Amino acid sequence: MQIGHAIIWPVLAIILVANAGLIGHHPPPIIISVILLVCLVLFYRLKITIEDQVLCATFGIGVIRKKVRLAEIVGCEPVRIRWWYGWGIHLTPFGWLYNVSGFDAVLIRLRNGKKLALGTDDPHGLTAVIRASIIAA
Repeated sequence: MQIGHAIIWPVLAIILVANAGLIGHHPPPIIISVILLVCLVLFYRLKITIEDQVLCATFGIGVIRKKVRLAEIVGCEPVRIRWWYGWGIHLTPFGWLYNVSGFDAVLIRLRNGKKLALGTDDPHGLTAVIRASIIAA
């Protein structure tokens, strides 16, 4: 599981500053706070699981997720993400990137030629688990 410390603390600081009246009131701070809190709940962590022959990357409370059948995975390897690729869900040279913190990820290659990268604090461990799961599948 990857915890988005780089997302959590700045968002909470912005909420505190907005509600302390230190920035303008257009839109009102409560609107900003609600929007930021919703984003925080949706993206505060990334949890990767393998169940029922499916690799699942779940953000926050589980509303946003990416699922890939193990049968579709042909390979994976640890990669280092450049800082300018940022965090969240977006297209990169590694394919679609799903991460909330840090610069380590696992690049996953699919049978259809597409790629995706999943952020993790333990890229070598996740790579080993995915490879073992593919073999067992």
